[in-house]
Amino acid sequence: MSIDPAQLAGRLTVNGADARFIDLPALFGERLFQLPTVLRLLLENVLRHLQGSEREAAVAAILGWLERGTSEAEIAFQPGRVLMHDTTSTPALVDVAAMRDALAEAGIDPAVLNPRLPVDVSVDHSLAVEVYGRRDAPQLNLQHELRRNSERYCFLRWASKALRGVRINPPGTGIMHTINLEQLATVVTTEQRAGETWAVPDVMLGTDSHTPMVNGIGVLGWGVGGLEAQTVMFGMPTMLRIPDVIGVRLTGALRPGVLATDLALTVTQRLRAIGVSGEFVEFHGPGVSTLTAGERAVVANMAPEYGATTGFFAVDAQTLDYLRTTGRSSDHVALVEAYTQRAGLWFDPEARLRFTRGIEIDLGAVGLHIAGPQRPQDLLAYSDAGRVLAARGFTPTAPHAQMPRHPVAVAAITSCTNTSDPVLLIAAGLLARKARQRELKVPAWVKTSLSPGSPAAAAYLERAGLIEDLSAVGFDIVGYGCATCIGNPGPLPDVIREERARGTIHPVAAISGNRNFPGRVHPDLDLGFLMSPPLVIAFALAGNAEIDLSREPVQVAPDGEPVSLAMLWPTREEVALHMAQALDREDFKREFAIASANPMWQALQAPAGDRFPWDPKSTALRRPPFASVEEGSQLGHYRAQPLLVVGDDVTTDHISPASAIPPDSLVADFLVERGNDRHDLNVFASRRGNWEVMLRAAFHSKSLVNLLQPGMPVAHTLHVPSGEVRPIWEVAQRYREAGESVVLVAGERYGTGSSRDWAAKGQRLLGIRAVLAMSFERIHRSNLIGMGILPLRLPQGADPKSLQLQPGDRIEIDAQPEALSPRCAVPVRVLRRDGRVETLMATAAVETQLEVALLRDGGVIPSILKKTIAERGGAAQPAHA
Repeated sequence: MSIDPAQLAGRLTVNGADARFIDLPALFGERLFQLPTVLRLLLENVLRHLQGSEREAAVAAILGWLERGTSEAEIAFQPGRVLMHDTTSTPALVDVAAMRDALAEAGIDPAVLNPRLPVDVSVDHSLAVEVYGRRDAPQLNLQHELRRNSERYCFLRWASKALRGVRINPPGTGIMHTINLEQLATVVTTEQRAGETWAVPDVMLGTDSHTPMVNGIGVLGWGVGGLEAQTVMFGMPTMLRIPDVIGVRLTGALRPGVLATDLALTVTQRLRAIGVSGEFVEFHGPGVSTLTAGERAVVANMAPEYGATTGFFAVDAQTLDYLRTTGRSSDHVALVEAYTQRAGLWFDPEARLRFTRGIEIDLGAVGLHIAGPQRPQDLLAYSDAGRVLAARGFTPTAPHAQMPRHPVAVAAITSCTNTSDPVLLIAAGLLARKARQRELKVPAWVKTSLSPGSPAAAAYLERAGLIEDLSAVGFDIVGYGCATCIGNPGPLPDVIREERARGTIHPVAAISGNRNFPGRVHPDLDLGFLMSPPLVIAFALAGNAEIDLSREPVQVAPDGEPVSLAMLWPTREEVALHMAQALDREDFKREFAIASANPMWQALQAPAGDRFPWDPKSTALRRPPFASVEEGSQLGHYRAQPLLVVGDDVTTDHISPASAIPPDSLVADFLVERGNDRHDLNVFASRRGNWEVMLRAAFHSKSLVNLLQPGMPVAHTLHVPSGEVRPIWEVAQRYREAGESVVLVAGERYGTGSSRDWAAKGQRLLGIRAVLAMSFERIHRSNLIGMGILPLRLPQGADPKSLQLQPGDRIEIDAQPEALSPRCAVPVRVLRRDGRVETLMATAAVETQLEVALLRDGGVIPSILKKTIAERGGAAQPAHA
């Protein structure tokens, strides 16, 4: 369609302030209101950022989506800001520091390399639960955190000084997604264009898969890998195929006692059941209006668990209430309301929208749920934990005198998912109060913790009178960060470790987080259930994961009375009363400001200068070898050894763990040789600035099975020519020295889980040129491309088990750079050791022309360097090359 630039802009006045805006209803009329809101936001974005024929083609493609509810067209999306956490920002900023070095070595001023968008960093992923069950736990855990991570944190402070637009939110300020909701998100913002003020949607990207939590208040944002974020930071748009959009129609209302967690787990199960994988999801229908913004955020947060890119709720009165509750100004709330209504972005519960596919959920049919014990989509009634565990058939070597065979070892109210909605924490506090009144105590073998997403949580729990009640049952606040949810629960109780080693128990985690993959919470815990915060306390009090809480008592009180879950569960009226008493809009800004002024953080000494001074003895920060224009394309026609062959559901935790570094591991040996204390090695995530450590950490998982030769030690594989089983990184190095290529073969959903760029960086350092899998999780697929690794989707019937790859079999791939295009066919031949040849036709899991260009350049970092050198009139290669 032809667009008249004069018709693009409307004008609105809010409390005497004028602003221009893209007037979507005036431009597109009724067609606009057939589009899902997420596509309206993409439409506004391309209208504002593109020009001429590119803009007209993008608009035509988005409107053309209405015909079939799907499209193959690509559009350029320009976010307004980027949000990162400390363990994704550290490697990303290490890359930037190394790129500055490369520019300096090419004779170019390194200070020219700066992010072109605002970048917020939250230091939230490094908090570990070392101290618990006491009121001073937050201070003590923060001291441990700063001591262990001071070198990395000083680097982050250097980055905030040396790089324009980088702001660090220090430890103790909360979880990044809660900070986003409470502090950073504007829903609608303003920008200056040609001397005029424009009102525009707040759209953003984050380097964590749970970024969609902000979708709960109508902000379009999603998670990307650190590598994709780097392209955006340095001015390149995100090229995306116009997404399929799944509509989830909500009707009715949640029954009393049913919480947002129960709905989130239900949505996760329902959407995984229909095979959602990377689509946008938008919630619509009259049931949406019955959910608070806090409840919506819980559901939106779980988007990666249900396989989606977004979990979007459009702006309505509930959004405005949330903005007021969290301290936004009345003028700003008025701007959000006026703009979204005028721009055609306000929620209509009766709207009939066009979706690619859809499901319907009756909120009134949702019950109390848990999920597990190993995947978040495996939905159960809360009463079914015992049945599921019993079916696993664990037989103790001998019965323990006190502990059940499936004791609750970790009970954690944790994660942005379930600590950002005050209702959930108030409900947990009320259950704790009723347990305290009956003198119930948590068994000694249960490690308890409460790590809210926001320091404001302490203020409103205190005002509600619930802090003491939570403390009485062991749920003292341990700090404000991801903690147990990200795999930082600290050490397990001694009795759990000892009895697990003896084989008398098979311990279980009960957490209010979003993931329960084996080893995710702790390397020694392969079973875990996701549940709401009050249910976490109930299971902690029971101490036994193998229990039916619908029929068995939580515990027998000291007076001999069996106390059931129904006796402890708070009523809706009790929660509402305490919510009204607890919430104060001033808490959110005040407590965040206090936490930001943390004197321990301010005392850290950071280096100055345009280039970071690397310490060759550091085990935390090392200049990575892949931050170089010399890192060329890995495309081509080649024969390769399968370095590993793995099955379905290999997560980024399997590929690059974040949890504690085992003291008896080869990684520990490497660090101890360099002066580290074997019993104070911190977590893998804290070492992401050191490529040598992370190379050795690749595929370090007890639960990963290498089908090339099962039964190998952790992080080992077979060196086929010699027949030796050696560490994966060592085998990869031997292949490289022999001039042999390597690939990896996997099953379904390869790379599910966290948006972990080191899961791709580690594979690049291992020399993996291509990953052949049945399917890829969206963010990991993008990260592989960002590191120049070609993701190939195997045809049906060619999964790892049916291929039956044997030592000595090799794989031939024909992926020439000039022949590569989005979703093109790529010939693959399996060269059997006995001389047989089998030909397959794989599909390049490449979605856009930008991704093709990145693969041809060798990845994101070489691409940025080449572009910067070209802009500055430098040579195509560094001067020393």
